[in-house]
Amino acid sequence: MSLELLVPIENETLVGLSLLPKQIIGKNISIHSEANGLPELKGLQIVLIGLSEYRNSFFANTTYNVNQFRKVFYELYPGNWNLKIADLGDLPNGEKVEDTYFAVKEIGIHLKQMNIIPVFIGGSHDLLFPLYEVFQKFKQLVNVVSVDKSYDFSQEDELISGRSYMSRIIMDKPNVLNNYTNIGFQTYYCALEEKDLMEKLYFDGIRLGQVLDNPELSEPIFRDADIVGFDMKCLSWQAIADPLKGQPNGMDSRTICGLTRYAGISDRTSYMGIFEIPSTPMTHQLLAQMVWYFIEGIQYRFGEYPVYTNDLSKYSVTLSDQIMVFYKSEKSQRWWMELTNNSHLNNKIKTTTLLACTEKDYQDAIHDKIPDRWYNAVKRL
Repeated sequence: MSLELLVPIENETLVGLSLLPKQIIGKNISIHSEANGLPELKGLQIVLIGLSEYRNSFFANTTYNVNQFRKVFYELYPGNWNLKIADLGDLPNGEKVEDTYFAVKEIGIHLKQMNIIPVFIGGSHDLLFPLYEVFQKFKQLVNVVSVDKSYDFSQEDELISGRSYMSRIIMDKPNVLNNYTNIGFQTYYCALEEKDLMEKLYFDGIRLGQVLDNPELSEPIFRDADIVGFDMKCLSWQAIADPLKGQPNGMDSRTICGLTRYAGISDRTSYMGIFEIPSTPMTHQLLAQMVWYFIEGIQYRFGEYPVYTNDLSKYSVTLSDQIMVFYKSEKSQRWWMELTNNSHLNNKIKTTTLLACTEKDYQDAIHDKIPDRWYNAVKRL
């Protein structure tokens, strides 16, 4: 089992905990140490796993010491959580990158079977690929959400990399990718061919300016996400206090923490990864707070997935050429819109699914405007 490969957390990282208050996170989670060994997985809901696989990173000489994050994270105080959390330590690199992929996949499969949500920290963004392979194993359709400045469909690399892993995903068989959404992309970092491919496959995207102006636009996207990946190269230099390692325009610290909370509060999110992490003192703090907000989101999940229409209020909207059906949860005040697939057996069999949306999508339909997410989802069907 690949979990047996996990390396204990260095004693130097743990030595100062004894002097800190008993309420801190580091004293209220299970930790894989040399003295105590790997924690018992049964009963856990969230685990942290450090990664150091950067050999396929788009940028050479990338590295991040996950223990720097741990020192900050352990000292934070938890919220009003009743979750069982463990830090399982670090996965060492395999002899080949493919060996690391295999180990991540095997760990992902085992944790999914135990209904445990892993947070992978470190490594390059292509480590999303073995998490996608988990859904291939279970023959389940999957929605991937990436917070990134670019689409990562590059064809320049002969092998998979942090800049081309999405091309590998859409070409790999069997294909179980239902939707891919990029949040925070910057057009000048995206090739025209990549934009054309996004449109051809009816994938979704939110530009950086849109998500900074209105982060709530991303909530329905996270609500439908199975795998969430954060590429920390999306950060502005102000967020990490280092002009050499950030972007002149990029994601700010407040917004990215809000996005991680959306990812956590999604009843559907099974895996989260934070990749391509620049090593600065400010990044250690930001990373710790992102993980904190993700856990906070999980604590306050609404338990609304799968979505049952009998628990929701129904609203029918008559447009010029069709009727759209919306649903609203009185529990969470969140909205969904109905999708009907008529493609089976000459329309003799219809399947209906619900797509997460915003109240604005409902208001747009009232004014005879079809929401873009609904249009793309129908085309993918």
